[in-house]
Amino acid sequence: MKKLVIATIVAAAASPAAFANAQLAEKKNCLACHQTDKKLVGPSYKDVAAKYAGQKDAAAKLAEKIQKGGTGVWGQIPMPANPQVNADEAKTLATWILTVK
Repeated sequence: MKKLVIATIVAAAASPAAFANAQLAEKKNCLACHQTDKKLVGPSYKDVAAKYAGQKDAAAKLAEKIQKGGTGVWGQIPMPANPQVNADEAKTLATWILTVK
């Protein structure tokens, strides 16, 4: 347990924005369907970042998808709309997701 706490503190100090956005993803229940590095119900954030790499409008597309939901991009399992996520939070989450490696 002590090692986990220390690792969390080190990660937060090294990348406070990444840590904060992971907390936002948890707070908004994104992690019920997505994980950073493996497919759960939906694709991993790492796979999303790779798919949208280099697209200028990727953050805007993802922010809209986060709020409105959709289907077909990753198969037939739909991503539900997330009305609990406001536009600024969606943009923050999308920008963070695009940085996941």
